[in-house]
Amino acid sequence: MQRDDELNGKVALITGGASGIGQALALAYARAGAHSVVSYFPGDDHDVQRTVDGVESEGARCVALPADVRSTDDCEALAQAAVDEFGRLDIVVAAAGILRRNSLTDMTDQAWTDMLDVDLNGVHRVFRSAADRMSNGGAMVATSSIAGGVYGWEDHAHYAAAKSGVLGLCRSLAVELAPRGIRVNAVVPGLIESPQSLDGENSLGMAGLEAAGRLIPWGRVGTVDEAARTIRFLTSADSAYITGQELVVDGGLTIRWPS
Repeated sequence: MQRDDELNGKVALITGGASGIGQALALAYARAGAHSVVSYFPGDDHDVQRTVDGVESEGARCVALPADVRSTDDCEALAQAAVDEFGRLDIVVAAAGILRRNSLTDMTDQAWTDMLDVDLNGVHRVFRSAADRMSNGGAMVATSSIAGGVYGWEDHAHYAAAKSGVLGLCRSLAVELAPRGIRVNAVVPGLIESPQSLDGENSLGMAGLEAAGRLIPWGRVGTVDEAARTIRFLTSADSAYITGQELVVDGGLTIRWPS
């Protein structure tokens, strides 16, 4: 398949690739001619084969591997798989994450630690494993959230703390990796309809998303494709002078005056 996009032939590592933003991103890269290594959590009920089939239908290649971002060994294996399969690693996107509802009163030390170990420490492990294997001039992006990245969220202090920490991590790595020409940015999704946000027990659920959409200037919640295209921009030459930044993707939610 003939491509004219500058991402053609590049290789991306994407965690959380079985569904949501990670899956949409693998497809977005495939349409640009980029190949991918995607991770999925073995206990997840989403079928990663849908991601693989979608990428291959666009004429690109996709390798799917089980991984737990709480494991350094698993993260090392992901990054090495890109080199072994494709001979290079140009882009790393840390999109794997969990969301759990817990009030401060009910929050156990274990619940707090588990959240940070996936949503913050997991980003660090993935980026650390990839850095030594990446091409100079590559790009990294982590998914934060308006919960923690912009707003507070009751009953989700551990999630907000992790997502806020992602921003500090990306800023610091942007400085550290700049001599190699590796850019590091964060995307801050607002209310995006995804398997995670549709979970009515731990997130808003469909009814909550529909109600929230009426408060957004754009008049609706976002899609995983819209979030994925933003990440694609942050890893392309179109954003070549952007590093250490957070790009909010929220349809105007965070700039609307309360009414």
